[in-house]
Amino acid sequence: MADKRQHPPTVRLRRLAAELRRLRAAAGMTREEVTERKGINAATLYRIEKARARPQKRTLIALLDLYEATDAQRADLLAIQTGSNDQGWLRPYHSELPEEYTAYIGFEAEARTVRNYESLFLPGLAQTENYARAVVKGVWAAASHKEVEQRVQARMERQALLSKEDPLLLWAIVDEAALRRVVGGSKVMLEQARHLLQLMEEPNVTFQVIPFDKGAHAGMPGSFVHMDFPDPADPELVYVDTPAGDLFLESEAEMRRYKSMFEHLQAVALGPNDSAALVATIAATRD
Repeated sequence: MADKRQHPPTVRLRRLAAELRRLRAAAGMTREEVTERKGINAATLYRIEKARARPQKRTLIALLDLYEATDAQRADLLAIQTGSNDQGWLRPYHSELPEEYTAYIGFEAEARTVRNYESLFLPGLAQTENYARAVVKGVWAAASHKEVEQRVQARMERQALLSKEDPLLLWAIVDEAALRRVVGGSKVMLEQARHLLQLMEEPNVTFQVIPFDKGAHAGMPGSFVHMDFPDPADPELVYVDTPAGDLFLESEAEMRRYKSMFEHLQAVALGPNDSAALVATIAATRD
């Protein structure tokens, strides 16, 4: 059966939506005024501005005319519209993964920098296959063998971003609890610790640990990922995985909040060298 789900938004679609919101605000118009003057369905305009729908070319041109966009703006946004649904990162089996997860994979694939704080797990980009499998089985106890393996495969494929020609920059901070919790058994954790130590030697990877003796800190409410993208015009993004569902945040206020939180965690955590020493010490207890 063909996959009938809507494709998750891409970075380009999010940028198009953000630029249209900005142009409307600069023109001093509400959504209601736009719908009245151009006859565009209110729900359609809302979906376009929230990156939930790709505007048809004639609709985009009508909006650009209304907002009196410059020639440069028109050319830029029409070019983005042409390729806004490009999903080159999709794999055949991705249609069977949750839509929020495929969206996350897509954003991560296009990011320049990923700043990831984890309180209980090691970051997906740093997990070994055995650790990832144990995590997926433990968290999604009702998942079938096929579903588990699809998740693990996706996680392993994501890690290619760290070794490509222009590699993703990863700055990961974890609570010591993520290193101490025995996921999959001592052998799996020893393998994982050794993998971490190798990864920490890569120039595009920064890894810090917040030790137990630091007490309460800003990351204790939960994990999050902050991404930025190669083109400064592409809006930054924060991803939060919650029991109630995955959240993608992008308002300026939310960006400031999570940037500040990550900076606080950077200051509280051990430096990269001391973090590596702690990982090695923990590994020695399992050797």
